[in-house]
Order: sequence, then structure tokens, then C-alpha cells
Amino acid sequence: MADEKKPKGEQAQAPKPRAEKSDKVAKGGKKSRGGEGGSSQERAAVVSTTAVVPPRLREKYRETIVPALVKQFQYKNPNQVPKLQKIVVNMGLGAAVANPKIIDTAVDEIKAMTGQTPVVTRSRKAIANFKLRAGLPIGAMVTLRSSRMWEFFDRLVTVALPRTRDFKGVSRKAFDGNGNYTLGLREQIIFPEINYDKLDAIKGVNISIVTTAKTDEEGRALLQQLGMPFRAT
Repeated sequence: MADEKKPKGEQAQAPKPRAEKSDKVAKGGKKSRGGEGGSSQERAAVVSTTAVVPPRLREKYRETIVPALVKQFQYKNPNQVPKLQKIVVNMGLGAAVANPKIIDTAVDEIKAMTGQTPVVTRSRKAIANFKLRAGLPIGAMVTLRSSRMWEFFDRLVTVALPRTRDFKGVSRKAFDGNGNYTLGLREQIIFPEINYDKLDAIKGVNISIVTTAKTDEEGRALLQQLGMPFRAT
């Protein structure tokens, strides 16, 4: 009869279709939480085998330059020895007022020279004589610290400056009175990282080297020990 009750065994087998549906979902390609956890564990297990090489100029500073400056200036504590604090690389582009696209190439060139993405600088005031409005992009700059600072300084004094046309050394007088040095370059193409095929214009570069020296004499001695090619006079 239709009204007869089903046996208990048949009632217990009724939820089976749900189990089959869940199995199909699991087989259909959706990742379960366990699968995601496994993949993240696999990604975490990947470890680079490349050895980290410290900047050679920083090692030279610690091993030879610090003792030399302690002897020269009679410091009582090695922590008194001046050191590089940061390097600021700046490109001022007045031509960007008429040609804004030059900012993009300047950003790419500074990134290639320093290995760090620069910040676009904008005008603060409006100057009618120069057709300049407030907020227009007029340059790019980047501040280097730590390893990138040491590596950039190393490339600057060993590769870039010797490539300058008719190079006879840099000025010994470009200090600010507090041991900080500013260097102006007429052409960015002295850096080997610049791609000549993408060069749209010759741009000047200003490089400010900030040190912890208290006097110009200490700052000059530090940079000279680091390899800065000062002129004799």
C-alpha cells in the first residue's frame, strides 16, 4: 500500500544525493581550504639560493676608511667618524612646461640610474613670465639610503664621472659649510644605464651628498677616502 511506512534502512539512505553533490563540487575544480593552504605552504617553501652581496664600498668604509679618519682627526670614538647619510638625485626640467612628456622619460632615466622609482616634483607658485602655473610637473627626484646609496655612489665615482668629456676632477669648494656636497652634471648620458635609443633630450642632473660630518674639512676627507676625484685646486 502507498501509505505503508518505509523501512528504517531506506530512510537512512535518503541523504545520499547531497553527498554526491558535494563530491561533484569538490571534483569540479573549486579549491577547498585545504588545497589553498597547501599551495601557500608550497610558495612559502621556495627560498632564493642567491647570496646577498653587501656593497663593496660600505665594506671598504668599515674596514679601512674608519681607521684612517680616526687617525687623521684623532677621534676618541669610532662613532664620531663621519659617514654617508643619504644621496638626493634631482632633475629640474623647465622644458616640461611646454612638453609634459619629457617628465616620463626623466622618471625612467632616474630609475635606471639609481634603481629606485623617483617622485615627480611640481611647481609651488605661478610665475607668469615663465608661463608657469602652480601644480605643474617640473622635475623628478629620488632619495637614496642604505645599500642603494652606497651602490650608486660607487658607480658614480668609478664609472660615470670618468666618462665625462674632458674630465679633470670635481670642485673642492662645493660644500655647504656642514660637510654636505652638491655636484652638478651637465649630461645624464655619462651613466651607462641610459639607453641612447630612448633618449629624447640632454638633461642635467644635480646630486646632493648628505653626510654626518660637522665641517667641510671632515666631509671632504670622507668623500676623498671614498674615491671622489677632487681637482688639485
